[in-house]
Order: sequence, then C-alpha cells, then structure tokens
Amino acid sequence: MENKFIVETSARHIHLTEEAVAILYGAGAVLEPKKMLSQPGQFASANEKLTIVGPKSSIQASVLGPVRKDNQVELSFTDARTLGLKDVPVRESGDVAGTPGVKLVGPAGEIELDHGVIIAKRHIHMTPEDAKNFGVEDKDVVAVSIKTAERSLIFEDVVVRVSSKFALAMHIDTDEANAACAFGEVYGTIVK
Repeated sequence: MENKFIVETSARHIHLTEEAVAILYGAGAVLEPKKMLSQPGQFASANEKLTIVGPKSSIQASVLGPVRKDNQVELSFTDARTLGLKDVPVRESGDVAGTPGVKLVGPAGEIELDHGVIIAKRHIHMTPEDAKNFGVEDKDVVAVSIKTAERSLIFEDVVVRVSSKFALAMHIDTDEANAACAFGEVYGTIVK
C-alpha cells in the first residue's frame, strides 16, 4: 500500500453541547448539516456562524456537528493572538481541562465559557486497518512530509488517532497550511 493520505486544512471552528445550542440559537434549535465533512457523521452546521469574543477583539467561526459533551473552540495561533488570548495550549480534540475560555455570541443569546479553547494538535485519523497498513498504533507520534510546489516541509509531532469511526485523513490548522502552501488537494506521507 502506498504511504499517502489526504491532508485537510481545519479552519477555526466551534463544537457545542446541546445546552449551548439552545442558549445560542434559541430553545428547540438543533444543528442542521450544511456540508458533510470527511470524518463519518461530522458536518459543518447550516446554523448561523457564532462570534467568538476575546479580550482584544472578536472573530466569527462556523459550528461543527453533531453536538458534543463539552464545548470546544479550535483556533490557530494567529486567531488566538487576534482575539488577545494568551497561553492557549496545543491539545488533542476533547482535552479541554485547564484551557482558557471565551464568550460565544449567537443570534439568540451568549455564553461565557470558562474553558474550552485549544489549538488542535495536528493529527492523522485512521481506521484500525489503516493503522496496520501504515505500521502505527493509536497515539503514536510521527513525522509527515508534505510536498507542495512552493513550500514542501516535514511536520513533526503528528499524533495518530485510530478508530473504526474514522476515515483516513490528516488535519492541520490554517497557520500550518499557510506555512506549507498546502492549498487544494495535498497529500502527506509518514517519514520513518
């Protein structure tokens, strides 16, 4: 099998709990799919974008569904600086304990999060079969080479995430995509 996989750019986005959806969009509101994402069951919501309010400024972000058990705001370092947030940690999705918070403003209300803001650790989603084919296991940390016309590079510290619910794809944030000129259809390979 060829050691190659799609590399997708994950722009800033928000994951919400059912309770947060009701506060921000109104009682009875649900997250409706606008566009399905590469990971099975995940979607960009058709609901209006939310405003993230930080100490210095505000920016808008899309909401991804379905709802989760914790609210989470995923930013790039550039986004965090724009908002005036300091010490935002690089974490795997879902690891939000001890992270900074922000205010989220929606069409029907607002909430003040006391935690939940992270810079997502770059990662590769794999099924167990993919992991076997690539010779890796869940939570392994690898290096990935990305070849582009202008700025090829090797990303180190890429965590492998394995689940039968995943589809093979690497996710990087917008800062990382810009650094590699990883625009359009781009592929990565694990460097052994």
